Amino acid sequence: MERIVVRINAIELELTPRDTPTARAILRELPQQSVAQTWGEEVYFHVPVSAALEADARDVVEKGEIAYWTGGSAIAIGYGRTPVSRGDEIRLVSAVNVWADAAGDPADLREVRDGDPVWIGRASEVDETG
Repeated sequence: MERIVVRINAIELELTPRDTPTARAILRELPQQSVAQTWGEEVYFHVPVSAALEADARDVVEKGEIAYWTGGSAIAIGYGRTPVSRGDEIRLVSAVNVWADAAGDPADLREVRDGDPVWIGRASEVDETG
C-alpha cells in the first residue's frame, strides 16, 4: 500500500497502511482535513470514515501504531501515557483498530495543541496542499 502523510502545523508523520478493512476504508476517503484534539500523550482527529471493530482490536497500542477509534470516528496516534494508562503503556480510551504504522517516532506530536489544523492524505498529494 502507498504511504500516507499526516501534517499538523509543521509536523509531518509518514504512515504505512496495513492491509486491513479499516485501512482500506480510510484510504478511500483521503485526503481529509480535520482538527487535532489531545488526550494525555495522544493526538486524535475525526475523519468521515465508518468501520466496524475488527477481531484484533485492542486498547493498548505500541508507539508508532496508528489506530482508528470506531466509537469516535477518529484516527488516534498514541505516543505515550494517557489518563487511563497503567505504568508506561499507551492505553487508549477503548478498543481500536490498528491500521497503519508510523515511520520514525511520533513523539514530535507532543507539540500539537487542541484546535491545530490536520491534513491527512497520500504522500503523492503532499505537494498539492501547499
